[in-house]
Parts: sequence; C-alpha cells; structure tokens
Amino acid sequence: MKRIKLGLILILSGLSLLWWLADPMNLGDGGYFAIRTLAVHYSGVLAMGVMSVAMLLALRPLWLEPLLGGLDKGYRLHKWLGIAGLALATVHWLWAQGTKWAVGWGWLTRPQRGPRPEQTVEIFRFFQEQRGLAETIGEWAFYGFVVLAAIALIKRFPYRRFFQTHRLMAAIYLALVVHSVVLLPFGYWSSAVGLVLAALMAGGTYAAILSLAGRIGRAHRASGEVARIVRHPSNQVLEVELLLRTAWPGHDAGQFAFVSFDPTEGPHPFTIASAWAGDGRMTFMIKPLGDYTCTLPDRLKLGDAVEVEGPYGRFDFADANERQIWVAGGIGITPFIARLEALAGQPAHAPVDLFYSTRQPDEGFIASLRQLADKARVRLHVLVADRDGRLDADGICRTVPEWPKAGLWFCGPAGFGNALRHALGARGFGADRFHQELFDMR
Repeated sequence: MKRIKLGLILILSGLSLLWWLADPMNLGDGGYFAIRTLAVHYSGVLAMGVMSVAMLLALRPLWLEPLLGGLDKGYRLHKWLGIAGLALATVHWLWAQGTKWAVGWGWLTRPQRGPRPEQTVEIFRFFQEQRGLAETIGEWAFYGFVVLAAIALIKRFPYRRFFQTHRLMAAIYLALVVHSVVLLPFGYWSSAVGLVLAALMAGGTYAAILSLAGRIGRAHRASGEVARIVRHPSNQVLEVELLLRTAWPGHDAGQFAFVSFDPTEGPHPFTIASAWAGDGRMTFMIKPLGDYTCTLPDRLKLGDAVEVEGPYGRFDFADANERQIWVAGGIGITPFIARLEALAGQPAHAPVDLFYSTRQPDEGFIASLRQLADKARVRLHVLVADRDGRLDADGICRTVPEWPKAGLWFCGPAGFGNALRHALGARGFGADRFHQELFDMR
C-alpha cells in the first residue's frame, strides 16, 4: 500500500509543481474570476494527468510490476487514480459551470473584457474557434465519466456489467483529450507542464485506442480447453484444469492470470493453483463469489474453449528470511497449493508453516492438501473457524516461536489480512516482511 500511496502523491505533486512553474498564481486585481480561472486550469491539468496515467496502467505493463509490487498493486493505483480523476473533474466542472450558474442567477457579475487576442499561429487560431464545441464535449464527457465510474465502484453492479461498460471509459477519455487540447492555455504548451501533459495524453490516447479495439494483453494470451473438472462440494470450490494449445511463457507459484471461459462475460482474474511443468497444463480453483462464478459449475464442460492471459503478479515467495509463514483464508489457499507443488520437487528449502483457515472444510480437499504439504516438507496447520476459532496473530506467534525471523505471506479476505498486519506490526513485525495480494480488480 505504501507504494500505491507514494505513487499517487508523486503524480499529484509533480503535476502541481509543473503547473505552478507555468502559471505561478498571478491573481492581479481579478478577484473571484481570476481565482476561478486558475482553479479551472489547475484542476483540469491534474484531472487529465491522473486519468492519463490510469489509462497507461490499463495496458497492464509488465515492466512496471517490479516497481509497484505486482499488477494487483498497479490496478489498485489505477483505481485510486480514477477516483482522484473523478474528484478533480468534479471540482473542475463545479468551478466552470457553477460560476456560469451564479452569473445567470445574478449572484455574480462577470467583469467586462475585450475580445480575445487574435492568434497568429494557425493551429491556435483553429483551437480558439472551437472553444464552445470543446466545452460542450467536456461537459457531456464528464457526465458519462460519472456514470461509468459509479458502475465501476459500486460492487452491486455485476462484474460483467463493469467489464462491458468500463471499455467505454476509453471513449470518454478520448473526448476529454479533445476538450483539454483545445482549452488548455496556449502558453502552457511551451512549458514543462504542457510537454508532460502532451506526452501523457499521447500515451493515454494510444492505450484508449488499444482498449477500444480489444487488444490490451493480446501478446500475453494463450488458448486451450477445459481438460478436467473437480467439484469440492463442502467448501464449494470448483477445480478446473486447462490444457493450453498455444504457447505459454510459464509462470511462478503465486502468479495469476485473466481467464475467459465465455467471450461475452469477459476475462476474470484467478490465481494459478499449479506449478508450471512445461506440459501446457494449469489449474485454477474457483470459489462462487459472484453471479458468474456461481453459474460456472453448471455451465462449464470438458472440452470447452478457454483463453488465458498472463501471467501477472509478484506474490513470488522470494525473501531473505530464515523461515516463512504462510496464511491462507478460504480460497486464498490457491497460491500456496502452487507453491507446495513447486517445493515438492526441490531438495531443500527454508522451514515453512502454512496456516489454512476455513469456515467450510472439505475433507477430501484437506486430505489432498496434507499429502501435498508432506511432499513439500511444509508444516500444515488447518483451522476450522467453528471448531478452532478465528486465526489471529497470537495463535501464529504461539505456534511458530521463531516468527521474528520469518517472512509472512498472506492471501485471503482483506479485512483478515489487515487485522493480522496491524497486530503483528504492534509486536514489531516489519511491514516489509508482510506480503499480501490486493486481489480486487475493481
């Protein structure tokens, strides 16, 4: 989370500094309307800057994963950039439209001003002639932005609606680029803020075009079919093994992929539950957590075509600590199963304790997990909530007295993970040793 906050702060502060250098708040004697002009420009620069970076992150660039700590962190930054863009666009709209309303209601008197200076540069003259159209485009694009952002942020809208409508955000962004290019003060273009905005909007435009064409992630896709389906009724987990027919670069335990079983539904992110053996086979364990995943057990059949995009993520179990503690909550056991498979083929590794906390135990599933843990030489601790109570930091520290020398890897409900992080942090456990996936893509 620190990287996400730091990234957001750096983007906003960097854009603010560049804007101030280009337009150092010279209010003169303009009063309210001078303040309004500066506020409109400043909020517009910030809004387009953060939205452009959000569009670039939507490309799922692999080279950014080491800097952000994984694509899951990149998507969380993408989400907060979108929220920041919505807030800034709202402020921008209120300054622009609110002032017009206040003048119309007689609350404010617009100062008299002469005609705008005639532009000698042809392109700037053209932009000057299109100001009214650009303002209209920006206003309606803002309304569309609000609607699409609501669909993305309100979880009651099903994932398929989010997927189907979120691509329209690219078209909204392109409309806002037109609005910004025409209305940005001409003097900004020769300054650092203009150059940076131009570069960001060019990159964002490229990303928007790829999104509208459905080409994001195409270079990382492989196709195959459903080769095996296993139902674990007690814990409602659907185990699906795929056989890929096209090239796959391989994956590390802990990574995830976007899987599309139905083109109309779109890809869903699932953690890979198997180590890569180079034979084209990979397994996913799917919990019915939404409308679509609830229907998969009845809809999915052997031989069904499937498309996989990835691998993504940095939940890679790489640290320099003397031992590791793994904590899985419910379906969060998935990346640890893949890691157990990988460790089973290694001659030696650091000591590992795996805590599996579940409310819905499936004896067959737990039996296979015990066998795999034995092969990997990992100490498995299974806790059933109704029988053993909820796992907490005290229980982990009692069971693993060497916890101060360990790194902890957590996958499960966010609230559970945050509680563990805070409780262990109060005991002096370093935040850099607590690894957690932010597996929420909206």
